[in-house]
Amino acid sequence: MGYRPLDLPLQVLLPYIGRTEDQLARLDERTRRSPVGAGFIERGHFFDSAASMWVSGELVHVEDLVLHDAHMDVRAPTHELVVAHSILRARRRIAGSDPGWALSDAGISALRGRPADAVAEKEGEGTIDDASAGGALDLDTDSDDDEFAQHFADIDAVLARSERLLTQHNGKAAPTPPAKVEASGRDPLIYDQDWDEAERLSRWQDAMSEADALPPSLGAAILWDAWETLEPLQRQHWLGPILIGSYLRSRGKVASHLLAFNVGLKAISRERRRSPVHTTRLIAFLDALSSAAEAGMKELDRLGQAKDQMERRLRNRRSSSSLPDVLELVLSRPIVSAAMIAKAAKVTPRGALNLVSELGVREMTGRGRYRGWGVL
Repeated sequence: MGYRPLDLPLQVLLPYIGRTEDQLARLDERTRRSPVGAGFIERGHFFDSAASMWVSGELVHVEDLVLHDAHMDVRAPTHELVVAHSILRARRRIAGSDPGWALSDAGISALRGRPADAVAEKEGEGTIDDASAGGALDLDTDSDDDEFAQHFADIDAVLARSERLLTQHNGKAAPTPPAKVEASGRDPLIYDQDWDEAERLSRWQDAMSEADALPPSLGAAILWDAWETLEPLQRQHWLGPILIGSYLRSRGKVASHLLAFNVGLKAISRERRRSPVHTTRLIAFLDALSSAAEAGMKELDRLGQAKDQMERRLRNRRSSSSLPDVLELVLSRPIVSAAMIAKAAKVTPRGALNLVSELGVREMTGRGRYRGWGVL
């Protein structure tokens, strides 16, 4: 399996490149200058994480992801929700790092969940980058997911101890422990041992050097096509679109935030994204970038109008009012619950409902229990 971005039909691609470059530049400038830019960036992490699962064929509700991130799940988190939260944390980690960090060997190693590789690489150079090493640990050790993992590990230990006691009581030999995972740390029942991720990643990075000589949007489309073709990672294919956003950020095309590329991919049919014709795929990926930029600008318009409307209700309020805190929370989350508002504003749940009523936020769930509010 290989990839060679040569002999590109630039005459065919130029109209799409021009439109995409213009829309990405407009989105970047508007986000940088917008008074709701910070809320737009945070909301984008949630929408892109849910869209990433949708593109891969899984459904995760944005409201469930918001509640899981706030440690306020209304039900046990599913495997898909945990993966979506990993995407969310990866986006936050990349957005908070230097523009080129995620595309470096250390950054990719950390995002793959192998911080030791990143640290070893830095040690080979004689220095350790605290941001890279520490960021990898932050990404890998989320308190919520680790708490569930610890509970499951404790349950497994109790079950194993009980089984040993029962076998000893019945006079039977204790069962042999399961075979250990191979030295690489990868279970052969889950991972294909012939899948050389390091070699595939190296080939993808080679494609990056060729993409650097092209316009940023076309370079990003080529990199995404290479990621889809090479499939460097077995279990973390979702990392590709985030790296594309990081690539645009490192090229300075979308420097104000991490582009929600998956939101744009949702608007492109699978037939175009998986077309056997190379040019068709590149045009589809350019259209996805354009759709992501267009959706971002519409979101900025909605948030700006909502902020103006809600700020009218803040006039003549006392300086100690909790409404400004609720306003910032509503603008930074796709949906908020009474418990989230109570925690942010440091009020009771009943007080949170009063604040929602005063702010005039739209109720989005239509339920009597577990209600949520947000900007439509």
